[in-house]
Amino acid sequence: MTWRDAYSGMSTDNIKGLILALSSSLFIGSSFIIKKKGLKKAGVSGLRAGSGGYSYLYEPLWWIGMITMVVGEVANFAAYAFAPAILVTPLGALSIIISAVLAHIILRERLHIFGVLGCALCVVGSITIVLHAPQERAIESVAEVWDLATEPAFVLYGVLVLVAVFILVLHYIPLYGQTHVMCYIGVCSLIGSLSVMSVKGLGIALKLTFSGTNQLVYPQTWAFTFFVLLCVITQMNYLNKALDTFNTAVVSPIYYVMFTSLTILASVIMFKDWDGQNPTQIVTELCGFVTILSGTFLLHKTKDMADGPTRLLKHADAEDGMHHEGIPLRRHDSINMRLQ
Repeated sequence: MTWRDAYSGMSTDNIKGLILALSSSLFIGSSFIIKKKGLKKAGVSGLRAGSGGYSYLYEPLWWIGMITMVVGEVANFAAYAFAPAILVTPLGALSIIISAVLAHIILRERLHIFGVLGCALCVVGSITIVLHAPQERAIESVAEVWDLATEPAFVLYGVLVLVAVFILVLHYIPLYGQTHVMCYIGVCSLIGSLSVMSVKGLGIALKLTFSGTNQLVYPQTWAFTFFVLLCVITQMNYLNKALDTFNTAVVSPIYYVMFTSLTILASVIMFKDWDGQNPTQIVTELCGFVTILSGTFLLHKTKDMADGPTRLLKHADAEDGMHHEGIPLRRHDSINMRLQ
């Protein structure tokens, strides 16, 4: 098989998903800078958010940032309806790059030379994944997605995820939740992988409905809607606990790695994304993913080099009124998938 046979170009749906994912990263990365500017401006005339104040609610700039984030999350939601999670989820790292670059330019927060290298690695890894991502499979109805979700392999994955979550919530979090970041992040990432699959099912149902094939009459559509709400609420709850307890510089990269890895695994099991690909393409995608991970960790490590040693527990982040604001991850947080 020649390289021309192995790579036939991106499908129309993949291109739409790519554009939506890139737009989402741009909006979400920008929103954190706009919100931070609003928080700083509000802190001049009122009690800072880090001290428990809510003066930022009266600051138009903060609301502009929130609207920008909502637009980004909607674009991220739509991206999953067109492209496979293997393509969409890793691109969440680009929002970190946009946030870091804008912070360097607008907020005058130092971007170390190794941070620039980290950004370059994220870009290279993203391009690698985009060029070798599998094509989105043709799905004619939400019932098809439901059939994929109820196959034995994915049901087994879902059961294992729920068992692991219950063990973490009932046993490990009460004992180690305040000292081990993996407890909260584990719950967020495990539930996050299921939330992305639910979002993808709901997104496909809405895409088909808007194209003229009404899927709202099927109970599977409302089942996916219920699972989306349940997963996102749970995910947000434990992600907020993690951000409130531990330093964002620790939470963000760990969460990105776990969430993205488990989401790709869930997508491979449920949608069988790799079935039509040869080993070379699969290995290349994994190399691209590892490259993005390396860039993400380097970018966060650079932040530590610029701002001082990383603190595991959060004590002084409230100084800039941003103790609850993490670097966006796709994921991150979207109706997340880039939850925050």
